[in-house]
Amino acid sequence: MNNQTQNVKILNCDPSGLGLFGLAMVTLVASSQKLGITEGTSFIIPWAIFLGGFAQLFACINDSKRQNTFGTTVFGAYALFWFGVAASWMIKAGVFGANMAAGVDPKQLGFAFVGYLIFSVLMTIGSMETNKLLFVIFILIDFLFIGLALDTFGIGGEFPHKLAAYSELLVSLLSFYGCAATVLNPHFGRVFFPVGKPFGIFRK
Repeated sequence: MNNQTQNVKILNCDPSGLGLFGLAMVTLVASSQKLGITEGTSFIIPWAIFLGGFAQLFACINDSKRQNTFGTTVFGAYALFWFGVAASWMIKAGVFGANMAAGVDPKQLGFAFVGYLIFSVLMTIGSMETNKLLFVIFILIDFLFIGLALDTFGIGGEFPHKLAAYSELLVSLLSFYGCAATVLNPHFGRVFFPVGKPFGIFRK
């Protein structure tokens, strides 16, 4: 009897394009409110849940299958961020009852922004060994969380709000570009949209 061992390798495509698209869409819609172009958060919530949340969660799960720890952690963390923000807006709007809405303390959300700022700064270091486009996106995300945290704590007047608004808009625009690069570069088999090489500082 001949016993043979076969190794089966399952290949998964890069899910970053969809993850970046989800980030681009939700930040575009959310920045419109911060910039004063639109009002309220009711119609941001669906985009926060389905694009910011589920699209990035899909990218997280599939990056895990590709053994990409960095992509898994980043997409997963930001997916959960948008789920949390959407739930916070729903609580404030009274979706879960008047008692919960009455007990809202915005400073608790401010501490969540600080936590995500710490996480984003650490991931910014990791992004330096991915590509320069992602590094710039992370820098803008850092500024976004700085603005959100200061604005939520009522520090700095109008400047933090504007910082968050314009940072978020730029995150959206660059994420659209990153999505296109992730999809079209391998699709065409050449660098159609350049993203910049890694810095090459930390990786062995």
